[in-house]
Amino acid sequence: MTDNADEGSETEGLTYAETGVDIEASEDATAALLEAFGSDLTTEYAGLLDIGDRYLALATDGVGTKLLVAEAVRDFSTIGIDCIAMNANDLVAAGVEPVAFVDYLAIDEPDDDLTNEIGEGLAVGLEEADLTLLGGETAVMPEVVSGFDLAGTCAGLADKDAILEGEARVGDALVGFPSNGIHSNGLTLAREAVTRDHEYADPFPPNPEVTIGEELLRPTRIYADLLEPMRAHGARAAAHVTGGGWTNLSRMGERRYAIDDPLPAQSVFGFVQDEGEVSDEEMHRTFNMGTGFVVAVPEDRADGLVDATDGRVIGRVEDGDSVEIRGLSLS
Repeated sequence: MTDNADEGSETEGLTYAETGVDIEASEDATAALLEAFGSDLTTEYAGLLDIGDRYLALATDGVGTKLLVAEAVRDFSTIGIDCIAMNANDLVAAGVEPVAFVDYLAIDEPDDDLTNEIGEGLAVGLEEADLTLLGGETAVMPEVVSGFDLAGTCAGLADKDAILEGEARVGDALVGFPSNGIHSNGLTLAREAVTRDHEYADPFPPNPEVTIGEELLRPTRIYADLLEPMRAHGARAAAHVTGGGWTNLSRMGERRYAIDDPLPAQSVFGFVQDEGEVSDEEMHRTFNMGTGFVVAVPEDRADGLVDATDGRVIGRVEDGDSVEIRGLSLS
């Protein structure tokens, strides 16, 4: 990726904060909420409840402004997959097996086509993650919601010795796993960028066989199949690369994460960057840039994890406190 924000350009390069999502402010607000009532045992990705010989884990998340793309093109068939993925992947990052899910759909008025398509996507996601749907809620709230919102909560179980340490160690190898594309984060920035000069129905320039809307709606990859290989090969910690982009690696501990062989970024990222004149740093602080999941594993066991999955060694863990990737230093 290159920095396309020319110094003399009349059009200012976009940032995530300027389009309406300030990651630092969001984190501060979350911290204030937690401070109000305290917190019990948690990982960076899920809350854990001690139930004797095992932990019960819970994660909750939604699909975000990707819903606005679905609404604009009237295609709701994949966002249920996103909803499952954003929750299940957080449990996997903690070393927890996802087992059950409940959804929450808030709409301004009943819409059979919308709910049916969302249900179809949820069914696909449940199968991919090997989850059981225990129930859910559809709330019609015309004075509260404009359009609709979709979120869910995922429950998981893990033996106490199966939870990941959660801390990468100096000398560990970093194994990265490909994303499906833009997933379900950074869509506020992506939407603003691509609609400057295009419509969602326009052909996607890098691949005219699909539309821009279809490319943005590619569903988030579900990484539940990585859980057993991670455990079998001694994974210490994992990061689900979501909001905050590559800075998510810092959730594995205060270390220097040197990424010297990153997975390639799909063409959608270059398209968003070019259309929005977004800097390299902003792209990597916002998007997964081709890698949706990263695992820290002892160096001598990395090849085993790679051989058992579609991952590859992308870097290593060193002393320090930053993420070094593609000539950038993120902290």
